[in-house]
Amino acid sequence: MVRRVALVGTGLIGGSIGLALTRAGAEVRAFDADPDQAAQAVAMGAAADVAGSVAEAVRGTDIAIIATPVGRVAELVIEALDAGAAVVTDVGSVKAPILREVEDARPDLAPRFVGGHPMAGSEQDGLAGADPELFAGATWVLTPTDRTDPRAHTAVRSLVAELGAEIIEVTPEHHDAMVAVVSHVPQLAATTLMDVAATTGEEQSILLRLAAGGFRDMTRIAAGHPGIWPDICIANRDAIVAGLDDYLRALAVVRGFVAAGDGDALLQVLERARSARRNLPRRAAVEGPLVELRVPVPDRPGVLAEITMLAGRLGVNIADLEIAHSMEGEAGVIMMVVPEAGVESFEAALVEAGYHAARSALP
Repeated sequence: MVRRVALVGTGLIGGSIGLALTRAGAEVRAFDADPDQAAQAVAMGAAADVAGSVAEAVRGTDIAIIATPVGRVAELVIEALDAGAAVVTDVGSVKAPILREVEDARPDLAPRFVGGHPMAGSEQDGLAGADPELFAGATWVLTPTDRTDPRAHTAVRSLVAELGAEIIEVTPEHHDAMVAVVSHVPQLAATTLMDVAATTGEEQSILLRLAAGGFRDMTRIAAGHPGIWPDICIANRDAIVAGLDDYLRALAVVRGFVAAGDGDALLQVLERARSARRNLPRRAAVEGPLVELRVPVPDRPGVLAEITMLAGRLGVNIADLEIAHSMEGEAGVIMMVVPEAGVESFEAALVEAGYHAARSALP
């Protein structure tokens, strides 16, 4: 279990992590560019004490969490690694550019960095909105690679599991492409719609008074903190532009249906979207009976990431994970606790990937 944590950045996400870990018994040491905010984090119970620098924060800790805006993540990851941090993770919503920058700058230390992104947030800004339950049942994406240190990987998984989140693992590039569609493009769409409504001249006040539930629901995220978004959009610009292009093409099709008065075609789009929206997964939890899978693996880079990302692609929630190394050090066994439902497809995929899994029921 992770017991000593360096928290670099004490905003909404960092503060929520600090509150949850402190409640779980971890010792959290906070550093923030704003010392007053770090002191406030201590006062509210999100950290035990304040560090004067990143190096001081990471000294003697099990893991360092970088919880700052995307534009500063890479430099702070490098600073933490240079200061001797055993393991470093982050919470940024862009992964591939950060990893490339860290690998280019510190190829020997980069394996100890495991990218992460909690898919959780709040309408409240900053530390005032911090909530220890923010991540309970939420999805937390990890992006290990074939160069990731297995010990760093398991340490980050352990920490995220302790926060109550459901872990999904994908490649950094796959993460950025998907998050552009489900997070970054919606933010820009909501912001643009709100901006159009707010700049309609003298009828603006009447228009906004007419805003009903649908408009309010669609533009809710436009009320979020704007300062984080320029860095995100720049860092993930290629995936965001591709997502915006897809959205614009789809809007053009719908515009054509409206212009042509084609009610049948519009109804098809509306019904298809309604069905897809109703089938969105709710916050996941491990339900039903569990089984243990024991997978013998060779001692080579990327094995753990390969198996956990396979589980993520199949939607298999790994409730617990442990690695047992052989005495000779050339092989080991990955032991996973997973829901019985869906385990057969996971086993089949493991076999196809060249592994053999032994299943046993849990009491």
